Parts: sequence; C-alpha cells; structure tokens
Amino acid sequence: MDGKRFATWMRQLPLLTKGQRGKLMEALGPALGLDRLREAIEVNRPAPCCPACEAERPYRHGQLRGLQRYRCRACCKTFTALSGTPLSRLRHRGKWLDYLDKMLDAKSVRAAAEAVEVHRNTSFRWRHRFLELAKHDRPQHLNGIAEADELFLLESQKGSRQLDRPARRRGGVASKRGISREHVCILVARDRTGQTHDSVTGRGAVTTPQLHRHLLPVLDLDVLLVTDAHAAYRAFAREAGISHECVNLRAGERVRGAVHVQNVNAYHRRFRQWLARFNGVASRYLPNYLGWQWALDGARIASPDRFLRAAMGLFHT
Repeated sequence: MDGKRFATWMRQLPLLTKGQRGKLMEALGPALGLDRLREAIEVNRPAPCCPACEAERPYRHGQLRGLQRYRCRACCKTFTALSGTPLSRLRHRGKWLDYLDKMLDAKSVRAAAEAVEVHRNTSFRWRHRFLELAKHDRPQHLNGIAEADELFLLESQKGSRQLDRPARRRGGVASKRGISREHVCILVARDRTGQTHDSVTGRGAVTTPQLHRHLLPVLDLDVLLVTDAHAAYRAFAREAGISHECVNLRAGERVRGAVHVQNVNAYHRRFRQWLARFNGVASRYLPNYLGWQWALDGARIASPDRFLRAAMGLFHT
C-alpha cells in the first residue's frame, strides 16, 4: 500500500466500531507476532553460517516468509536463520512467541493450543521441536560439593502403537514392589551453586558403568561427590578417583555437617510436582521435560525471546 492510500486508511480508523476494531487487532496479531519473531532472531546477531557447507559471510538475498534470506558465497545455496534447526518448516510463525509464553507458564498441550488458536497436534509438535535443542542448554561441569541421587518414575509407553508389556490403566502401579525394570531411572547431579545435570540412564537401578557414562564427564576432578549409600556410587568413585562421601538414609542419617543430599532431593520434589500437571508423559520424552524443568527452575529462561534462541541452539547470545 502506498503512503497516500495508507494515510487515507488511517484517517478512517476512528470511524470503526468496537467490534470492527477487535477484528482489526485480531487480523493484525499474526503479522505483529512475526515482527516480534524477526526481531528476536535477527537483531544484534551476525549473519548465520551456511547450514550446508558451514561457510561464513553470506550475503542478503531477499525475504522468505517474513524472515531475512541469505545466499552462501561458497555453495550458492539459500537459507534463513531457521534452516538446519528443529524449527525449520514449522508454520504459523507469528504465533510462536505467544506459544513459548504459554510454555513458560507450563501449560498443557490442549490449554496452550486453545490459547494461541492452533490444533492440539500442532501444539504437541511445537512443544517437542522447541525443546529438542533447548534441553542441551546445561552446565558443562559441576564443582565444589556435588550431590547425586536417582529419581524413579513408572515406565510409560504412552502414545505407542505397540507395547512390549501388558497395558495398564493410567496412573497404574508396578506389578512388583520396590525398584524394578518397570521403572525408569533419572540420575540427577547438582552442586551447591544450583548447577544441575540430569540424564535418563534406563530401566531399573543405576549401575556403575552408567555412572561412568553419564556422571563422570560433568564432574571436576577435585569435586566432592555426596550420595546415599548405594554401592554403585562407592565403586564409581573408587574407579574414577573422585572424593566421595555418603549418608546412610536407611539408618536414618540425613545430614552430617555439609554432607547431605537434600539439595538434589528438593529438585526431585519440584520436578515431580511440576510433571504431575501433565497427567503422565511418555518415557521417551522425559529428556525434553527434564530440559524444560531446568529452563524454568530459578527462572533461568524468563522470556519467550530467550526461549526461542535456546530452541535454535543459541545458548550464550
């Protein structure tokens, strides 16, 4: 629209009724959302590398669905800032930031879909696309005093077309008492500064090889590892040459000076309470929910813009 026609259109705005103004704002919503999205992605950020050949210094090459398009000088392929990310080819971009705002409020799939007016299947797809890279935004090392403990959840194959066990009612219980292969083990390690690393180790109790695979890479050499009296931790610390202290929870020992696991157990409690609002999640998606909780814990990610950059793999910008 040229400037003269736009000025004429603007002069007619006061003549609109309340209902017409509401329809106008509703029609402008996706466009305004796309402007916010473009600003969150491209402002104060250099041009991205080519996702095909990783060459730098591309040049601008027009627009593609509201986003700046680039052309690689080396391979001549065109791309945008979303190319090569889990967000590539997702539609309704103007609603993404509103949806991420609902994720910061930990809304359910259906509640978020209703709030931003998309289908529930779209809401589910968006949730896990946004978390696919964001779940990797974790601390590289734990230092000082690090507590480690396991959290067990009943294994769920929700959404699977074929089960490798008899079906059970929602909210069911294990067929055996205690920890068994019917439970999924989540290993959580947390230092006294609040830095947290978690991983899904598999079914059943944690083993020493699993501790070497999941826990050892994130521990500093001079760390003091504090755990319960599980034999796997003692064997792991001895083999890895890491200082280790334990508390005997079965004997009623909770705290011995600075030696306790209350910090990590409090994180377990917060995760259980937060996860309960979703009425059961499939075990295969647990890493996504762990990353989501870590983003929300302590308001680490407090804005949709920051959440969007994390979903694109931009953790430190």
